[in-house]
Amino acid sequence: MRSRNFATVSVLATALVVGACSAPQAQEQGGPPPPQVDVAVPLSSQVADWNGYTGRFESVERVEVRARVSGYVKSVNFEDGARVKAGELLFTLDDRPFRAALAQAEAQLAQAKAQSVQAQSDLERSTKLAESGAVSVEELEQNRTALASAEAAVAAAEAGVDAARLDLSFTRVTAPIDGRVSARNVDPGNLVAGGNSSGDILTTLVRDEELYFTFNVSEADYLRYARAEKSDGAVKAEARLQDETSFTRPGEVVFADNRMGDTTGSIRVRALIDNEDGLIRPGMTGEVRINGSAPYSALMVPQTAVQTDGTRRTLFLVNERNEVEAAPVQLGPLSGNMQVISGGLEANDRVVVNGLLRARPGAVVNPVAVELDYETAPEDPAQVLSRPAMSARRVN
Repeated sequence: MRSRNFATVSVLATALVVGACSAPQAQEQGGPPPPQVDVAVPLSSQVADWNGYTGRFESVERVEVRARVSGYVKSVNFEDGARVKAGELLFTLDDRPFRAALAQAEAQLAQAKAQSVQAQSDLERSTKLAESGAVSVEELEQNRTALASAEAAVAAAEAGVDAARLDLSFTRVTAPIDGRVSARNVDPGNLVAGGNSSGDILTTLVRDEELYFTFNVSEADYLRYARAEKSDGAVKAEARLQDETSFTRPGEVVFADNRMGDTTGSIRVRALIDNEDGLIRPGMTGEVRINGSAPYSALMVPQTAVQTDGTRRTLFLVNERNEVEAAPVQLGPLSGNMQVISGGLEANDRVVVNGLLRARPGAVVNPVAVELDYETAPEDPAQVLSRPAMSARRVN
């Protein structure tokens, strides 16, 4: 009985040993092949960093159009929202009271001139009589004074005519600058007050061929831009609107405030941006980017190849044994959909760029070499990430 049990245990042990020895052989002979992944060496290119800021567009010139004189509005001579040229007629006021005032001033001028002629004649006559002693010295001086007063009255009357003529011209309210006019605030028949800063605003006018883009920069960024302006000239800028993915609106930095903000630690900066298509309106928000570095050589990989592990950023590399390794890297800015790697990557490293779900650190893979092409990436990122620099552009 015991020997039979012993024989059974021996057979089972032998079977287990044979099975354990044959398992690796079966895996080597019939197991799945290593997963296939696409690998590529980093793309090397010259790039320059661009820093990005959010701000608001403002008009270069904005005028509140007021009448220079008070009166009744006779006509409105523009379409709301239209572009107008400097000197173009916007409003006309009833000019009849001003024409009457001009006629009165001209009459007063004619009267003053007549009195001046009479005074001149009296002085000439008294001068001749004074030579023979027929006129006293006192009367002669009175005639001279009368002539001077008459000439002054003529000058005053001439000034009155000029003022009346000027008031008459002010009944034609014209555009002071080229630009886009707002909606009318008054209609014909309304009485408007004019002639001072508290007068009625008839409409507003802004110049929008170029617009200011106002934003705040840190002290470090300001110092970098200020030094670049001294060495390289104007600091270039590019802007885009909220719904635009490309920075296609060129400009340059034209102003920096005279002091840093006490609470913000930043300084207000203004860039002048072209608005050739007239799409931008003052008050709109947007983004601007400014060149933040000189061109430098950078290694880039597709943004999708970067793995996130908490605060760490890693790349999957394939070594000479075709094993996957997770390499921690330091990120630079984005350049299109390519990610600039500022540290932790060598130019000859093989980076997994496709098949990341099939790659695990320590696993053996079947690498297929592919070539990265910068031209396949869009010129500008559709989404801006918070980085040391907002984006980097390749330098051709």
